[in-house]
Amino acid sequence: MKNEASSSNSREESVVADCGRRRSSCGYCKSSGRTSISHGLWAHSITVHDYQDLLDRGWRRSGCFLYKPEMERTCCPSYTIRLKASDFVPSKEQLRVYRRIQRFLDGTLEERKPIEPSISSSAAEDSPSCGKKEENKAEEFMRHLSDKIDKVVLTYIESGEFPSGIQMPKASVKKVLPAKRKLSVEGSEDLLYSSNIAFQIAATLRRKQSTDMDVQQSRKSRHSAAENDLCPKSVAEKLVSSLNQLANLSRLSIRACNGHINFYSAGKSACSDGDVQIVALPEESGSGSKSSSAKKHKSSEHPQAKKRKLEIRLKRSSFDPEEYELYRRYQIKVHNDTPDRVTESSYRRFLVDTPLLFVSPSADGKVPPCGFGSFHQQYIIDGKLVAVGVIDILPKCLSSKYLFWDPDYAFLSLGKYSALQEIGWVKENQAYCASLQYYYLGYYIHSCNKMRYKAAYYPSELLCPLRYQWVAFHIARPLLDKKKYVVLSDFASLQDGESSQSCIPESVMESQHDNIGVDDSNDVRMDDNEEMIDFESDSSDDELDPETSSMESSAIDVGDLTNVLIGLRGSRLRYKDLQRAFGPTERNYLEAQLHSYQRVVGPELSERMVYSLG
Repeated sequence: MKNEASSSNSREESVVADCGRRRSSCGYCKSSGRTSISHGLWAHSITVHDYQDLLDRGWRRSGCFLYKPEMERTCCPSYTIRLKASDFVPSKEQLRVYRRIQRFLDGTLEERKPIEPSISSSAAEDSPSCGKKEENKAEEFMRHLSDKIDKVVLTYIESGEFPSGIQMPKASVKKVLPAKRKLSVEGSEDLLYSSNIAFQIAATLRRKQSTDMDVQQSRKSRHSAAENDLCPKSVAEKLVSSLNQLANLSRLSIRACNGHINFYSAGKSACSDGDVQIVALPEESGSGSKSSSAKKHKSSEHPQAKKRKLEIRLKRSSFDPEEYELYRRYQIKVHNDTPDRVTESSYRRFLVDTPLLFVSPSADGKVPPCGFGSFHQQYIIDGKLVAVGVIDILPKCLSSKYLFWDPDYAFLSLGKYSALQEIGWVKENQAYCASLQYYYLGYYIHSCNKMRYKAAYYPSELLCPLRYQWVAFHIARPLLDKKKYVVLSDFASLQDGESSQSCIPESVMESQHDNIGVDDSNDVRMDDNEEMIDFESDSSDDELDPETSSMESSAIDVGDLTNVLIGLRGSRLRYKDLQRAFGPTERNYLEAQLHSYQRVVGPELSERMVYSLG
């Protein structure tokens, strides 16, 4: 057999050292013991094609360290989650993020800064910040009105007027700008706020009815008759009837108008059958002491005074002092890390160092204009760096690794915005690289509420931990509700429907958003850092364990060790050409290691990647 020996530098190749099984404390469930179990590899170098295949077997990287959870053993099974960019359906919350950014760039949404000490009323009227405070008051008042509507909806659910067991949409009250009011309708000049929640509720109830139409048809519940004709108009009228008490509290008059819930200045609230145009985004404060004409005049004097410029720059992974300072602020203020823990060396190891071999762009439709490899995507507003997304661009996907952002810009939800930008990037670059179709969001941990928002990027799919087949999330979700570790491919033949169908897409998107609080708005990669810090700090207790994780897993990937590619002193040989160089004891030990390695990377990769023995 021909010897395959060659210099390690003669061609681009993947060279890895097996670190074996690793145990650490868990950054997700915060267990006291070393319950997080994974297999580790140290990558001296790795091709983008090999790393793509590793991702599709449940691997992930932190710097040059590759790790794969042992799903049957670890405390928090981590499923690789991805989204086909061309199929992406943005949720209402995600669309609101886009609009919020645009308002900020247009100058109609001000940067939220700490509230200054109070000043006298006369000085406040002349202060430039007066308008901003009035706007904040108006937004707070609209949130108050939205909460009132939500409480009424909850009351109807509890009373049986609306069916229980489904995720109802949240109300959103918006200001109606003067230009959008239909002045030909009597009283419309006094229209201040409006909500279209009745349309959303009616659509939710119709979906519920279509799911349940073949179930319990003979049952006549108290709300079934009402559901049959719950059009937006009737829903709005029902809600308004319970909101009348609000008029005395807020000096508003409330009317239902063709499915909209409208709020008028008290005493002038006439409504006819004509439609009312609803504006989705409030731009100015609510009613104040100054006249509306004065406000119009003031705004027209400086129509573009606060416009901002956003630049998105993609650069190859390298150390940048400005990025490091932003990362340091982010870790300390958002994740409460101590300053001595956020060092330049730890930052380099985690987010700068990469084993991925860069592939230059080509015009053959196989490589995008930026090339393949590891990159930092910078978000710059008016020359100021406000966020950095750390990503890998591979033959089939953009893999998001981490995002850090300026805490002063938390109100912009830069995490969601960057994810939407990255999905859009994949769509755009399919024209240059046809194989580039997917957006990988890292790991999804169903038992960790902070991670569930990843499913809001619909329609996502999870990787089966045994057969490495992709399974739609709406099929996987009810299974994971019952058990942390599931062989998802066993259920891949299930059809859309049953209880899972009623959960998607809207209820999944909205409920996941509600679950995770402030961090949800900004980070789809945050928890990986916690896990890898634990790995590094506990390295002295790591163990090399060639034991297979289970008979079930090993049965899937039984390969022939003879073709495993071995790197030894600069040479490359198949194990069959090398095994005679070892004695019985050494050979048994090495083969145990090779079996463990081949099981976690698969036979094909074990024959392509170089298993380094030094």
